[in-house]
Amino acid sequence: MAISSLRIESVEGDRASDPAPTGRATAVALRDAPASPAAVPALRHFARDAARRWDLPDETVDRLALVVTELVTNTLLHSGSPDVVVAIEYHGTALTVEVRDSGTWRDHRSRRRGAEDVATGGRGLELVRQCSTWWRAVLSPLGTRVMACLPVGPPPG
Repeated sequence: MAISSLRIESVEGDRASDPAPTGRATAVALRDAPASPAAVPALRHFARDAARRWDLPDETVDRLALVVTELVTNTLLHSGSPDVVVAIEYHGTALTVEVRDSGTWRDHRSRRRGAEDVATGGRGLELVRQCSTWWRAVLSPLGTRVMACLPVGPPPG
């Protein structure tokens, strides 16, 4: 089975049963950008602006910015995509954020990691996990979609 046809889900414990917010989103924000280093701060700023427009608590704004930063950075490092799209939906008590690209996931796990690699990277998805009630990644021939659900208010757990 080719890696591009796998569906990867990463949820932990009872979080696996946490549903996505139901009903129509109260507000939606969508932005695309070329997949370049400049996309990381631009899309982080876009996410912060959207959350502030929706008058969300500062801790939620910060968590959203962190999740967007980590997921967009992963797109740049691992997909080879020429573009990246961020979609954010506000559902009153939760946000869903989706970062998608049109690239092909490149598995870097086969590369031996040294101490300097661990010290400077490789913790992004763990940060996403800590900030969200659930997250999942879906790989397909069309690209990668990573989705996360963030509570509005205090962080989960």
